[in-house]
Amino acid sequence: MKKRIIAICSYFLFWLAFFFIARLFFIVFQYHSSFQTSIGELLGTFWHGAKLDISTTAYYLIIPLLFLIPGVYFNGNWFRIFVRWYTYIMIVFSSIIIVSDANLYSYWGFRMDYTPVFYLKTPGEAMASVSTLKIIMFVLTIALFSSVTIYLYKKLIDRLFSNFNRVIYWLPAILFFLLLWGALLIPIRGGFGVAPINAGSVYFSKNMFLNHTAINAVWNVGTSAFTQKPVKNPYEFGDLSAAKTVVDSLTIKRGTPEKVLNISKPNVIIIVLESFSGYLIGPLGGDSLVTPNINRYAKEGILFTNFYASGTRTDKAIPAVLDGYPAQPAQSIIKEPKKSQSLPSLVKILIENGYQSSFWYGGEINFANFNSFVIGSGFKDIITKRNFDPSNYNSKWGVHDHILFQSLKDSMQKMQEPFLRVILTLSSHEPFDVPMEPVFKGTDDMTKYKNSVYYTDKALGSFFDWAKGTDWWKNTLIIMVADHCARVYSDMPNYKQNVFRIPMLWIGGALSQRGIKVEKLGSQVDIPTTLLDQLGLKSNFPFAKDLLSDQSKSFAFYTYNEGFGFITDSSAAAVDLKSKMVVLSEGKEPEVAENNGKAYLQVLFDDYLKR
Repeated sequence: MKKRIIAICSYFLFWLAFFFIARLFFIVFQYHSSFQTSIGELLGTFWHGAKLDISTTAYYLIIPLLFLIPGVYFNGNWFRIFVRWYTYIMIVFSSIIIVSDANLYSYWGFRMDYTPVFYLKTPGEAMASVSTLKIIMFVLTIALFSSVTIYLYKKLIDRLFSNFNRVIYWLPAILFFLLLWGALLIPIRGGFGVAPINAGSVYFSKNMFLNHTAINAVWNVGTSAFTQKPVKNPYEFGDLSAAKTVVDSLTIKRGTPEKVLNISKPNVIIIVLESFSGYLIGPLGGDSLVTPNINRYAKEGILFTNFYASGTRTDKAIPAVLDGYPAQPAQSIIKEPKKSQSLPSLVKILIENGYQSSFWYGGEINFANFNSFVIGSGFKDIITKRNFDPSNYNSKWGVHDHILFQSLKDSMQKMQEPFLRVILTLSSHEPFDVPMEPVFKGTDDMTKYKNSVYYTDKALGSFFDWAKGTDWWKNTLIIMVADHCARVYSDMPNYKQNVFRIPMLWIGGALSQRGIKVEKLGSQVDIPTTLLDQLGLKSNFPFAKDLLSDQSKSFAFYTYNEGFGFITDSSAAAVDLKSKMVVLSEGKEPEVAENNGKAYLQVLFDDYLKR
């Protein structure tokens, strides 16, 4: 009996030590951010994060303790062998999460949850963001992490489970271990409190990197896997009817839209630019050398200078751009066909009004459930990676943008008007590999990113220069908009406005006004309403406004995995939803922005749950 208790206690301490090392690994891997904090603050992540470490360890003990209960009646090494192989499996499983999390945090700015599992349905595309060298290093790191841990387990713990003899007083022993097994619920829940432990429970600092470091990545993945589809609104900040009143006041149609088109039924081309960040666009105050063609065409178009992405990923951007539906913090409606197909749709409205439609993407359309969404939107033609010769698969994501635009040119020699074409680019996605000699010298991620944006901008310029010579150009409106920004450096706070500010530019022969800037705050969800009002078509996008109306409200709402931000002309606020902390508060009345954002999110998620 005593031998079994010592073995289980040692096993418990083994896993606590494992998660201690895992946190240390994360701190070392994220050294850029770690070096900006003190040793004392980093040590605080171990103390505060211990609550989730203990909870995860308790989860890991459920199966061994369950088998130990009847095991008190038997002799032999069977339990030792069982625990050994169970532990090996859990070590490898945990190591994969720990190493993946350390890599993903640099790009996402939040600890790993269940989200990457969705992308494993298309592993080729999921790996396309990563260079071959990084994949090799990733696998080797997992192997090394697992091997060292398995060696330590065999050296220190495995022998403690050897040669268990049958307990003479086996009935009291069974009752004891049964009680101990049931008591695991206490550390799993994080104590005796009414509310169970959550990731926000370990937050202790105003520095979000420290709070994130305290989170146990394995716990975060496991918890999100079981809570990914809430049936109750987790964002209930107050009375729902009052929140709806706030949202209605923000989105109510008022004023007269300024007409910027010279034709009532123009052709429409929407180009969604992969990872085009506002901080790289010259006319938005960015680097004037990275996007010379966008800079050039901005002088003859309409540039929206205070425009924001709705979320942080392409799968959240597409429903915003085409359906006027804001991104949710942790969910992605595009992955739930039943919900996404119930959304009001810009594409369907244009098709109903005689537009010939097509969707163009040089990558894998099954990625993140895009195929279901695109088909459900009603596009007549869907052009993807599969439509190109495999010899042109010279990008890890599919075909590069210049090949995509060349194919687009070939298909548009003679066009039936009016037409709608939606194009999604891909070359400016990680790992930023593009088929050209680097314009900007360097091997760091930011330099490679700038080169990839320059390359896609060059492909755009070539396409636009050609299009201006076609018969259909004079009747065409082109809307260029980024899907989201690229968070190239891990020390970019994932809640700040500059991580969401993106370009939107309207050009084309159908414009009656040129070389102007629209300074009103807006986001991707405003595109369908703004466009359809220009076409004189009815629309009902409840979370959107007309950016060209003289009396519509000026605001932008965005979400990231753990929170939301709300911006007005005079203030900005961002709230971390796990800790319930205000992480950004700027301007004259930031509390108004905070309350508006809470109302907007509450109404949005209530709508999401009902679909």
